[in-house]
Amino acid sequence: MARQRKGRVLDGILVLDKPPGMSSNKALQRAKWLYFAAKAGHTGSLDPLATGVLPLCFGEATKFSQYLLDADKAYASTFVLGESRTTGDAEGEVVASRDASALTREQLASALQAFRGDIEQIPSMYSAIKHEGQPLYKLARKGQEVERKVRRVRIDVLEMREFRPGTRAEVDVYLECSKGTYVRSIAEDLGAALGCGAYVSALRRTRAGPFTLEHCVSLQTLETLKDNEQLAQMDALLLPADTALDALPMVRLTESGGFYLRQGQPVLVPNAPHSGMVRVALETGQFLGVGEILDDGRVAPRRLIVTGR
Repeated sequence: MARQRKGRVLDGILVLDKPPGMSSNKALQRAKWLYFAAKAGHTGSLDPLATGVLPLCFGEATKFSQYLLDADKAYASTFVLGESRTTGDAEGEVVASRDASALTREQLASALQAFRGDIEQIPSMYSAIKHEGQPLYKLARKGQEVERKVRRVRIDVLEMREFRPGTRAEVDVYLECSKGTYVRSIAEDLGAALGCGAYVSALRRTRAGPFTLEHCVSLQTLETLKDNEQLAQMDALLLPADTALDALPMVRLTESGGFYLRQGQPVLVPNAPHSGMVRVALETGQFLGVGEILDDGRVAPRRLIVTGR
């Protein structure tokens, strides 16, 4: 006998405004429960301290979550200068303190220049990167430390928005960066460069791929709709699965072309791009999935959604 599915068959993307103090997985499980969804996944962890844009994929949209994992991100953050903490953020224990009152805006602006462009980072032991199947933060909580490989990341924008001098100076920064960038590592490395230590006291993701804070929905909003049994309004908050793929060009197929693509066969599409990955839809607008342009110009199916379940 086939195993009975638990939950509703639901497809789409919810852009959640993750609240502080909650892990990304707990936020996902809460949203999944509120929707009574059969299948859901998030697209890259935010630290419990962090808030902001956390796209959640439901149903068939989970097939395209990798595109959001690989997407560029943007953050607004506050660094505290003059103190170092075990985790690199406000949740850790203080390990060193130094008076930062002599630090000037000019010194800080000069130091920030080294963190723009392509830079190298060593991920924190309190990151979600796995070592032999275990997240580093779990090892760190056991008092273990392992060697981490240096990562190369890209910082497109790093701006100082506000500077508040003092014994524990604070700087508000805005940054746009590539996937895999650890903001707490930037804070710690900046503190080391200035000789005073630093940690992240606040972090808000303002963009993930095509999604911004303007797309966000709070858990409180979902809970209110759930309490009032406004299921249709909740479902209306889900964005189409292909919104995660806005960076890919679109090609449109006839009904017959769509039929053969669904059978796993490459199809010829007039005026298609010459190479690369593409979004594929019918001429009616129905989204089919992701394809790849072959050397002979045909579009081959790579990741298609299932309809009529």
